[in-house]
Amino acid sequence: MQESRKLADYLTARPKPKGIDVLCGLKHFAIITYAVPADRFRGIFPERFHLDTVEVDGQMMGLISVVPFVDVDFTSAVFPFPKFTMGQTNYRIYIIDTKTNERCVWFLGTTLDSWTLAVPRYLWNLPWHAGKVSFDCALNPSTGLYDRYQMETKSNWAAASVELTQSKNDAFEFSGFPDTESALVYLTHPLAGFYYRRDGKLGTYRVWHKALEVKPAKLKSAKFKLLSDLGIVGTAEQNNPYSVLIEPMNEFTIYLPPAVIG
Repeated sequence: MQESRKLADYLTARPKPKGIDVLCGLKHFAIITYAVPADRFRGIFPERFHLDTVEVDGQMMGLISVVPFVDVDFTSAVFPFPKFTMGQTNYRIYIIDTKTNERCVWFLGTTLDSWTLAVPRYLWNLPWHAGKVSFDCALNPSTGLYDRYQMETKSNWAAASVELTQSKNDAFEFSGFPDTESALVYLTHPLAGFYYRRDGKLGTYRVWHKALEVKPAKLKSAKFKLLSDLGIVGTAEQNNPYSVLIEPMNEFTIYLPPAVIG
């Protein structure tokens, strides 16, 4: 059983942006999480990090999330700057940094639908990849729930498609956690990420956001090429997620540039 967590213990004041830090709204933000046997993550990240496992039906499982959204009003957090809108999908594994004991994520990479991909990919060597991302969503203003949520990504690296449904009868269900709040802290509030840069070096980044106001949803269908290619979540398993969460809009601060470790 994962430990009990209170969100208030993890909320911090927003570090003051400076330099090239970025502010962006994330629209149609979803977290689609899968629980799979822990041994499927062997060799993916360095020994410095441990998989933050969850017990599901008596088995220790690792959790991996697919996070699609549309960047809206992506701009400088400090200076007047043009605003960009672009579709994006992130892939992340929940881990613990043994040097700091911080719960964070291992970032497998992202697909981005924008010419601005050149900056993170080539200037900072981030594992970002080109993709044509399209959303077909309808949010019901009276309920605050989605009548329709569909996303498709055309990409050589991580082609993806997902359809979600949402109703007032959906409920939070989190095996392996003592309560809903503890699970939401785990799933929605890691503020640090680590990854292998495209040159093989270890990189890290940090973000800040308020408490996310996600609601539960259900998955109707999904196909994530990257997860099956890596042998983490098989094609048939992708229609049986651990949890699905949606928030129509939130705001993140991203602190740049990313750092190189070692």
